Amino acid sequence: MCAHDTQSASLVGGIVKMKCPNCRKGDMFVNKSVFPLGKSLKLVDNCAVCGQKMVNETNNGPGINYALTVIIFFLNLAWYWPVFGLSYFDNSLYYYMAVSTAVVVLLQPWTMRYSRVLYLYMYVPYQSNRHT
Repeated sequence: MCAHDTQSASLVGGIVKMKCPNCRKGDMFVNKSVFPLGKSLKLVDNCAVCGQKMVNETNNGPGINYALTVIIFFLNLAWYWPVFGLSYFDNSLYYYMAVSTAVVVLLQPWTMRYSRVLYLYMYVPYQSNRHT
């Protein structure tokens, strides 16, 4: 057994890599990529490492997705304002909204996946030694 196996898995690393919330080692989604888009949200039934059942969210997933979308709009403001500037006296506010909407639409497959990941991480406790 190597030293890497004895260390507990990182919470942020597990979320970013979309790993099982219970063991943080097994994959949560059938496809590692968001493409093809029709199959990007398909969760595995059970974790291959620990056997944790992956449950589709019933009502909180879309709420988390909405919160991530709002966060993206504000993050767009953080880079758009210093680069291009915003003013009420010209059309720059409309340009900002158009650019932010385009960015949100392009990032939507990833935000939908991360909303499922965050939902499962909120409701499934971490038990690194459960599968042993």
